[in-house]
Amino acid sequence: MRAGLGDSSQFYGGIENHLTWGCFPAKNGAYPLGASVLITGIFILKNRFMSRVCSITGARVTKGRRIHRSGLAKKKGGVGRHVTKTVKRTFSPNLRVKRIWVPELNRFIRVKVTARALKTIDKNGAYVTLKKAGLI
Repeated sequence: MRAGLGDSSQFYGGIENHLTWGCFPAKNGAYPLGASVLITGIFILKNRFMSRVCSITGARVTKGRRIHRSGLAKKKGGVGRHVTKTVKRTFSPNLRVKRIWVPELNRFIRVKVTARALKTIDKNGAYVTLKKAGLI
């Protein structure tokens, strides 16, 4: 039983086993990554294991293959290289969680962006790029 909350399992069907309690906002009202907070009966979930997708370019994890080869190259005196098998792998985007200063709004916007998206923000400006992506 938590102080001030009562037995929440009777109200939420034991969902508290899957949530992290006790994370409260900082003085500026921002919640830390991974925070789950109960506010007037509504859960605000911010999962630290979010999808690996760029907020601006939409770049995401893609699947591919790695080729395994054997043999000695012909130019080194061998009979040539041969493909023996292919192994599945994933290509992850170069993601960063950044606080972007937007002078038009006079505040920071926290976004998950790739390195290429940061170059786009530098080129076109923060406000224009974030507005086009639908983040403002």
